[in-house]
Amino acid sequence: MKRFILPTLFFAAALAVPAFVDASHLNLAILVLMAAQLGVAWNIVGGYAGQVSLGHAAFFGLGAYTSTLLLVKFGVNPWIGIFAGGAVAVAVSLAFGWSCFRLKGHYFAMATIAVAELVQIVFTEWEYGGAAVGLYVPMQKTGWAWMNFATKLPYYWLALGLLVITLCVNAWIERSWLGYYFRAIKDEPDAARSIGVNIARYKQVALSVSAFLTALGGSLYAQKELYIDPNSVLATGLSIKMALVSILGGVGTLFGPVVGSLVLTSIEEFTRILFGGTGRGTDIIIYASLIIGVAVFYPTGLVGWWRSLSWGKPKVAEPVAQAPASKEVAA
Repeated sequence: MKRFILPTLFFAAALAVPAFVDASHLNLAILVLMAAQLGVAWNIVGGYAGQVSLGHAAFFGLGAYTSTLLLVKFGVNPWIGIFAGGAVAVAVSLAFGWSCFRLKGHYFAMATIAVAELVQIVFTEWEYGGAAVGLYVPMQKTGWAWMNFATKLPYYWLALGLLVITLCVNAWIERSWLGYYFRAIKDEPDAARSIGVNIARYKQVALSVSAFLTALGGSLYAQKELYIDPNSVLATGLSIKMALVSILGGVGTLFGPVVGSLVLTSIEEFTRILFGGTGRGTDIIIYASLIIGVAVFYPTGLVGWWRSLSWGKPKVAEPVAQAPASKEVAA
């Protein structure tokens, strides 16, 4: 029963938030939910499969640009555009995985940064996609049918719904054969290969699912902000934040990224309000210190720390008594 305490408290609080906060704090809650959704999506490939990607902003930006371009240039409904963005992200993830899964460890992480930078350069120079100026989402048609609203509250429910869907996908993966394969690839790749697991194929599956869910988050971001440009949806800092929320909360755990998002986004907004423009980068210093502290004292993240408090430390097994020597037995 203890494992359900944290999720139950989270969903009860999430449902009650709109009734107790004003518009500015509701916007903060939306940012927390959106960062949590991206962290949960990243956790599939980075947490379960152990492939640390620092280029996920490419999938986020592809989702945002695809749905926005389809709406602006062809009048396609954003509900269709959001899935089209996911499909484009999956297609790009195939090339992404083919080029980067040949590498391991830090080299893989560096390669993902390089690929994401290439995607950002392409969109910065692409005139049809708005280039460095970016794109505005038109507001001629509003309401649920066009995922376009004048208030923040509908975006809150959309962000919460997308987070729940992403958590459900993660929960299914965690308990299915896919989850066992991913963890085997992460912990014992040679052993997994020896029993017939196709490592390259299942790494690609993890990346494609993660890319699709990340792109959905990008499309929702574009609809909420009504404006996108390469710096806002394709920046490397966005990729790093997706990884950080998972690492801080508990990489490879279901609710770790949600906890990490709550802490990091709150710090980010608090330092922005406290220091304004003069304290730019202060949030990075604070949560970098936090990450170092967690990595040193609780490598399993805040969720691991919570479990150690609620479940207690595992008991150390008693040493097994040695069998008497053969001479003693004979005597």
